[in-house]
Amino acid sequence: MKKSETAITTIIGKDSVVEGDFRSGGSVRLDGTIEGNVTVAGNLIIGATGKIHGNLDITSVIIGGEIIGNVNASLRTELTSTARLIGDIKTTLIVIDEKAIFQGRCDMNQDDVKIKKHPARESRAGKKSAKEAIREALREAEEASDDDEILAAASMGTDRMEL
Repeated sequence: MKKSETAITTIIGKDSVVEGDFRSGGSVRLDGTIEGNVTVAGNLIIGATGKIHGNLDITSVIIGGEIIGNVNASLRTELTSTARLIGDIKTTLIVIDEKAIFQGRCDMNQDDVKIKKHPARESRAGKKSAKEAIREALREAEEASDDDEILAAASMGTDRMEL
């Protein structure tokens, strides 16, 4: 993130309540409550006491508090261990810490991001696929098992001959 993107331009304190939709052109720190939809052009940081009951349309968000609504973050969504999110997430990158509560669906914007071709597939010319490697390993294991049986039978046969 660029330095200008991380500079917080708006702070909504712990005892503050915003009733209605909230918009900001910069980055926002929320420790209070917003009862409405939130649109933030920059980053949104929701502290452990922060609450939003509405949908979010932001660039990136770090959630430490409670959201009841859907999150649409064009870059990144992070749920810390104190986060509670009831709603769907649409984002490019997601991080969910242990003990975070998330109930909903997650869409990683697969259609919106250019998907690179798998480099391993391109460099496999003349190499085995994973399935082929597994099949070969199974054949080798079966052959080794057959060899062990032959050796066991042969050793039994030599034992009998010696008797």
